[in-house]
Amino acid sequence: MKILLHICCAPCAVYSVMKLKEKYGQVKCFFYNPNIHPVSEYHMRRSSCLDLARHMGIDIVFHKDYMFEDFFRKTALHEKDSRCGLCWSLRIGETAEYAAKNAFDGFTSTLFISPYQDHEMMKQIAEDAQKRYSVPFIYEDFRPGFRKSHSMSRDMGLYHQKYCGCIYSERERFMKTCSR
Repeated sequence: MKILLHICCAPCAVYSVMKLKEKYGQVKCFFYNPNIHPVSEYHMRRSSCLDLARHMGIDIVFHKDYMFEDFFRKTALHEKDSRCGLCWSLRIGETAEYAAKNAFDGFTSTLFISPYQDHEMMKQIAEDAQKRYSVPFIYEDFRPGFRKSHSMSRDMGLYHQKYCGCIYSERERFMKTCSR
């Protein structure tokens, strides 16, 4: 089977790629993350994914360049709970559409490795995208490999970010620091 794996960042991809290759054989990675802010952060994560590709011998499609407008158009004026769902919908939807147009047997995302994300909401979003684009969503709960993935990525010397990527999460990270 040929699986398309949306990757949010290199540290989350290490374990996810290993598990999918082991289970399905062919894995191609898909980097579409217009939520990442600022542009310097976007380029560090993109560069880290290129390093990951070299370390693991995988192919990565960088879909569109830094299209932060996609993110802002989708999430502007939404509060945290709905904002995250809208962001996941944007990225997962784009992944499903690419998978359908390029004859993949299924798609999934490294977002499913994070213990900090709402898996049920993301699963529902992916199942909706599966119906919309007629390409199977492959659910894998990668969370058991979260720590291992980050440890392995550190061993590879890959960049580790400190927030999910969006300007809102960056602000929340700094607000926690400032309120101490």
